[in-house]
Amino acid sequence: MTRILIAEDEFRIVAFLEKGLRAAGYSTVAVASGRDAAALARDDSFDFMILDLGLPDLDGQRVLSTIRDRGERLPVLILTARDGVEDTVRSLEGGADDYMTKPFRFEELLARVRLRLRDENDAETTVLTAGSITLDLRTRRASTDGGTIELTAREFALLETFIRHRGQVLSREQLLSHVWGYDFDPNSNVVDVYVRYLRRKLGDDAIETARGMGYRLAE
Repeated sequence: MTRILIAEDEFRIVAFLEKGLRAAGYSTVAVASGRDAAALARDDSFDFMILDLGLPDLDGQRVLSTIRDRGERLPVLILTARDGVEDTVRSLEGGADDYMTKPFRFEELLARVRLRLRDENDAETTVLTAGSITLDLRTRRASTDGGTIELTAREFALLETFIRHRGQVLSREQLLSHVWGYDFDPNSNVVDVYVRYLRRKLGDDAIETARGMGYRLAE
């Protein structure tokens, strides 16, 4: 199983990342200390690292420098509240593979993780199917029964979440977390609105309602 090291000191973000990444099939370990991150980030222990720049005891830039100087080659995605161009350039020139600023949406982060981890011989990570529905994650195109479906970015992300959890009832909170990000409003009805959008495009029976529980993709 692919192992991801999360170096982040904000508990809410850590919980959000671990929940989403584990649901996507990854194993996670989280640390809140820069020194712990630098010590643990080794190629023979982890396949990927998500690194916050604002760690309390050792800045993320120094963590990155330490592991790259040591010869570790695991992909590193910088996740930070700093949005200045200088910080971005410094991180990328210092050996980071990608850079995202907070607040972020989980589906975008997951897509970036998959992109870095993708084995070119593994087609599973690029095309998802459920019955007559096909999602091409590389081209971001959806089709059914041979015809293209025009989906917005959010509709695509919602449908991808349903397909990846076929047969599973997903609560509104789970869908909000996966598709809208960790900073979502739990009282929002946006999930119900977008489920209606998908039903209009895929058919009324494509997504089932589990009363009092949530939604699931029809078998």
